[in-house]
Amino acid sequence: MPEVRHAALPALFISDLHLSAEHADTVAAFLAFLQGPTREAGSLFILGDLFEYWAGDDDIDAPFNRDMCAALKALSATGVELFYMTGNRDLLAGDDFARTTGMRLLHDPSLLVLGEQRILLSHGDALCTDDHAYQAYRQQVRDPAWQAGFLSQPLAARKAFIESLRKQSETAKQEKALTIMDVNTAAVDALLRGNGLPVLIHGHTHRPARHLHQVDGHECVRWVLSDWHGHATWLSFDGTRFNAGESTRA
Repeated sequence: MPEVRHAALPALFISDLHLSAEHADTVAAFLAFLQGPTREAGSLFILGDLFEYWAGDDDIDAPFNRDMCAALKALSATGVELFYMTGNRDLLAGDDFARTTGMRLLHDPSLLVLGEQRILLSHGDALCTDDHAYQAYRQQVRDPAWQAGFLSQPLAARKAFIESLRKQSETAKQEKALTIMDVNTAAVDALLRGNGLPVLIHGHTHRPARHLHQVDGHECVRWVLSDWHGHATWLSFDGTRFNAGESTRA
């Protein structure tokens, strides 16, 4: 069972922003979100894929990355607790990234206690077990030896490789059935069962919804976070209830 984390209320949860300089509307929505809803929060949880990609912590000084990290650091300086779980696009975010932004890194999955509510957090890609090709890739790139070898390459070479990988991924998605890119129900039930039947929150699938799972006679709730397209979307918990929130589209 993963380590239990505690955090301040109210808590906000976001994922799959895929920030890049090419999508100025989403960047503007993110910066407004950091200046708006988060300032009333006790904690913020980012559950992966904040960036379109992260080639390594030695890329922090790139102008765009530096600006985004500074905005997060400014939020942290106000006293809001920041937590970060890497996704499939930003799995190379490490300790230097965490220090620069004032965030604490989370393992996937992580168990959270807010008030009396137990919440299990995940990026979500590990639950898409029907996509065998992706799971083989995921196992490879999350291997510490593979990551060490990749990070030993020049930054420019890493970026070129990631760009080519992104193009291959988009092509592969067009050839896959939508069902295999969603979570596997048995995998979700096993994760809930193995962690004491908490509420589950994850992203990755870009299918935002509230799902109910019957596991061993118990009803469990699974929240899927939305990806961002020019406006902010989040899930909040105030110690009593969950609420989905979003900003007005520009």
